[in-house]
Amino acid sequence: MKFGFSTLILLCTLKMLVYGQLQFTYHNYVKMTSFLQEIARKFPDITQLQTIGKSVQGRELWVMRISKYAKVERPLLVPNAKYVANMHGNEAVGREMMLHLIAYLVNNYPNDKYVSALLNNTVIHIMPSMNPDGFELSKEGECSSGQGRYNARGYDLNRNFPDIFKTNNKKMQPETMYIKRWIEENNFILSGNLHGGALVASYPYDNLPNSIQTKFTYYSHPSPTPDDDVFRHLALVYSVTHKDMHLGIACHDNTPRFSNGTTNGAAWYPLTGGMQDFNYVWGGCMEITLEISCCKYPYWQRLRSFWNDNKRPLLKFIGEVHRGVKGMVNDINRNPIPNTNLQIKRRNMSFRTTKNGEFWRILLPGTYVMEASREGYRPTEIEFTVNDHSVTVINLTLYEMSKAEKIPRPTRRHGKPLRYSPSGSRIYYRRQRPGSRITA
Repeated sequence: MKFGFSTLILLCTLKMLVYGQLQFTYHNYVKMTSFLQEIARKFPDITQLQTIGKSVQGRELWVMRISKYAKVERPLLVPNAKYVANMHGNEAVGREMMLHLIAYLVNNYPNDKYVSALLNNTVIHIMPSMNPDGFELSKEGECSSGQGRYNARGYDLNRNFPDIFKTNNKKMQPETMYIKRWIEENNFILSGNLHGGALVASYPYDNLPNSIQTKFTYYSHPSPTPDDDVFRHLALVYSVTHKDMHLGIACHDNTPRFSNGTTNGAAWYPLTGGMQDFNYVWGGCMEITLEISCCKYPYWQRLRSFWNDNKRPLLKFIGEVHRGVKGMVNDINRNPIPNTNLQIKRRNMSFRTTKNGEFWRILLPGTYVMEASREGYRPTEIEFTVNDHSVTVINLTLYEMSKAEKIPRPTRRHGKPLRYSPSGSRIYYRRQRPGSRITA
């Protein structure tokens, strides 16, 4: 009997799925694609398989959307969260953990209460492999080799993003470009980026301000973000839920121990062009890096134990998207105001509303003040309180400026303050030669 290519793909997929569960073995690009397509076919109501672009060698950058709203328009204030794995092609465990997470979510909905709560209130995006070309070159059993780490053009994708502290002159790669566009289009709130080669949850910043950049040493200097308390919490959520990560055990004799299994990225070692910093600064998304295996590409026999160690942390971490504050920014007629600039007072990092006027921010329990501004509107602020294990919902109304308020009001000329008429609408001063004293 002769089989066509599509028949062989189906047979391959059926071998991978045993009573709806995925086998614990590595899946190359063809097998991974087959598995994802079969999941999308078997669970059409809660999944949608997408490609956000192609790798250098033309492999699809697959993303599985899993949610009650996977194929319909996301309801207002339902957040987007994501996982990305296999950014370095030879760090293979995270790739398999993402496939098992997909299988677990779809097979446990709607019977498992926690999974149902996640999928009914979140849109989860899972990218098993950001660097499928590199994975095809890597070798099982290689714990520290660099073979397959880079993309097909030899670029480290975790050094390829715009950087807050330093100009990144490395040519942006196709994989980076598509990820960047995906982040910009989806307003992700929370993200985990899975790596291998250590056992630690690392959080931004990955790079150092120029003022404290020093000669590279293995132990560097912490570079905290304005949301350092939140990032420490998110890293700790993963670490303490993991069987071993929270112990802070060094993977090798010449590598450091990490207190509680967490670290600031730059305190570990500084790097320019990292993806987690880009997510935070440009995407308004709180991403941490999850190093989940001391060996980068261990033999397949260990995959079951890795899944047992990481299943609960993966599920619990993604649930942290439902913490902090969320809401809408509208005008006086209740029309949404997109692209409103928002900032939590005394936290010098802004984020923006979606095209529908929505916003989210992960915060720990406490009382905060949110500032909102948009061109053409009067800035405003609102005080609110965040409680543990719940999301505070607030709505802001921005009022349009009057014509007089919209007129730019210069404040200095030749380094001297200007005075205004009593109405505030006219500026008066006598013309002076450059460098002479201005009088009013």
